Amino acid sequence: MSQYQCAAHRGDAIDVGGRKLRVVISGPRSERPTILLEHGAFGCAADWAEVQSRLAAKGLRSIAYDRAGLGHSDPGPSPRDGRAIVADASALLQTLGEREPVVLVGHSMGGLMVRLFALTHPEQALGLVLVDAVTPDITRSSAGLGAVRAYGRAMRWVSKGARFGMMRPVALLTGNLIGLTGDAALEKRRIYGSHGHACAAADEVSLWPETALMAGEAELPMDLPVAVVTAGAEKSAAWLKAIQAVPALASRNGYVEHVAGAHHASLLGRRFADPVVRGVEHVLSVRGR
Repeated sequence: MSQYQCAAHRGDAIDVGGRKLRVVISGPRSERPTILLEHGAFGCAADWAEVQSRLAAKGLRSIAYDRAGLGHSDPGPSPRDGRAIVADASALLQTLGEREPVVLVGHSMGGLMVRLFALTHPEQALGLVLVDAVTPDITRSSAGLGAVRAYGRAMRWVSKGARFGMMRPVALLTGNLIGLTGDAALEKRRIYGSHGHACAAADEVSLWPETALMAGEAELPMDLPVAVVTAGAEKSAAWLKAIQAVPALASRNGYVEHVAGAHHASLLGRRFADPVVRGVEHVLSVRGR
């Protein structure tokens, strides 16, 4: 079997407004809250395979999905900014019959999406877990905004190169920095090497500043539980960790854990997934669930 082969992609195609979103559900349906997992830039549902496995082992149901145009999901209407992404996520939960509030977990740029979701759909948000996540505060500094814009420009070149197959060899080297295994690892590399996925992901990244503004338009409710889990010891990139911790420190029910030895991607992998689960458990504990 080659690096790209996979007998069949995991999960199901769920209709949302005439489009299909690929969804991977793990764990039993029960009286306990469901966890919605929002991947980062250039990510997909496979990113969460290890975290989903550990949540399921604790009897928790979780939902991971490919955003519109990414992975195995159909494209969505433009622009693919935060509001469009949150609208899809809310519609997906309704279609899946999730009537109770959910725990929202966002990795990297997905942190902006779950924050915006909590602001615009407070009745559906039980709490947030921000996993080495981007926050609106990053773009409020000139250095942070400059870095975001530079990244966006670089991703436009990635989009152009992807049309000529550039991402396929790149996927062999960097397509599984999380450290996934089995079908999830094969799926991750195959999706990461896809030109369609790369182009759609680059479009999302190009709207990062706009999405950050949307997510920063209001403050989160102070009683909303917020867990922040970052990659690396607290002293590493201290300025960034201070910014990432702001949402938890602003909450009456905040929780912060800096994971020594982890990097941005491996935080979702076998060695470091437990702190992510602890973040979820913090939210559930605060809510008495």
